Amino acid sequence: MFLLSERATIFHHKQFFVVFFEIIYLSIYLPACLSVLSMFLNTLTPKFYVALTGTSSLISGLILIFEWWYFRKYGTSFIEQVSVSHLRPLLGGVDNSSPSNSSTSNGDTDSSRQNVSECKVWRNPLNLFRGAEYNRYTWVTGREPLTYYDMNLSAQDHQTFFTCDSDHLRPADASENPLECIRVAFENIGICATAYILLAEEEATTIVEAEKLFKQALKAGEVCYRRSQQVQHHGAQHEAQHRRDTNVLVYIKRRLAMCSRKLGRTREAVKMMRDLMKEFPLLSMFNIHENLLESLLELQAYADVQAVLAKYDDISLPKSATICYTAALLKARAVSDKFSPEAASRRGLNTAEMNAVEAIHRAVEFNPHVPKYLLEMKSLILPPEHVLKRGDSEAIAYAFFHLQHWKRVEGALNLLHCTWEGTVFHEVSVYPKKELPFFILFTAGLCSFTAMLALLTHQFPELMGVFAKAFLSTLFAPLNFIMEKVESILPSSLWHQLTRI
Repeated sequence: MFLLSERATIFHHKQFFVVFFEIIYLSIYLPACLSVLSMFLNTLTPKFYVALTGTSSLISGLILIFEWWYFRKYGTSFIEQVSVSHLRPLLGGVDNSSPSNSSTSNGDTDSSRQNVSECKVWRNPLNLFRGAEYNRYTWVTGREPLTYYDMNLSAQDHQTFFTCDSDHLRPADASENPLECIRVAFENIGICATAYILLAEEEATTIVEAEKLFKQALKAGEVCYRRSQQVQHHGAQHEAQHRRDTNVLVYIKRRLAMCSRKLGRTREAVKMMRDLMKEFPLLSMFNIHENLLESLLELQAYADVQAVLAKYDDISLPKSATICYTAALLKARAVSDKFSPEAASRRGLNTAEMNAVEAIHRAVEFNPHVPKYLLEMKSLILPPEHVLKRGDSEAIAYAFFHLQHWKRVEGALNLLHCTWEGTVFHEVSVYPKKELPFFILFTAGLCSFTAMLALLTHQFPELMGVFAKAFLSTLFAPLNFIMEKVESILPSSLWHQLTRI
């Protein structure tokens, strides 16, 4: 123990002398460096400052133009994306999206589930077919109907639900080259169903063609599902394969039902959706009940719609614009054909009218963006593949498919027009308007500042030269002060011996 303590003392003494001699070294050579720098600054001409500020303005302007182009094309800042993707892992950044502690009480989880689900980006259950519908818009107008962010989320969804660790084709390879994904998938019979899904979604140019490909996918998917179902309890890998095959099978059947709906076979679509919900009652992430509600409204089977709402319009389940506004439509249907604002203002609202108005208010409080689209006060666009609950994107997706059902009910839109503005709700947001990233604002400010300096230096070279020298002198003033203090503290003899060394 004595030897250890003695060694520790010697080590600390060595550290002290190292730091001491480093301070002395800096005190010797920094004044010389500062004097050289001062001489260099004194020899600079105003033309140098003009060239410096002009070059800085040009570079920051080029960065600003590139950042703006990248933001317009991809919806994010290039500098921010590089920082998050590459620099943050090197600096030891921690992902804040890690799961919370498993010891959280069930009561807290249930109370926060509703708020979390309403702020989450969800896949649109009624999303159109990429090749047969979205691409048609591109062919006609030459414009892209989907954003890069939306398509990237779809790729992530496919990788999450349709792949597992045992697949030979990794998700990164599939996202880089879809055609290569299809080729490799056909070579591997285990994921042949997903290859047909890609063909039906991306390559089919009509709904009929997409339906044929989905039927082929269904045959392959059922074979894989039955095979993995038999061995799902043999290990974690087999369980993951079965979960993957289940997701693939449910997706195929739901899209086949949507094909039937789009081709006019609505009753067949309703039957397929009901059978799918009975076969897989726990897979609520696909929101198949919203597809069922839309099909039942097309059939005008309002009693069946009410039965579905009674099951899914529950406080413990995540709400959606489809559920809230469909419930409001059914309540409005009972009174809308005879509703008159003048008569209601004279005699007041009866019980049925009050229930209808309250249902509309409840729906508007959930998503205040929907009425303007239903009343055609705002123009509709193609719905996105993902929606934000209670946001403008969800309103577009709902109105795109359900506006015809509101028009079919006589007086429903009139009742909505007369009552929705009376709802007390939060200030309507401007989603999905994008806020400019910080780095675009920063580069814009930097470009403007350097351009102004370049202009002032060009117009008033002598004055700006004086300002630049004064600024640099002020910047190095603390360092000069420290050097003077060190010179006053050190003995002159020691200083002389060290300079000789």
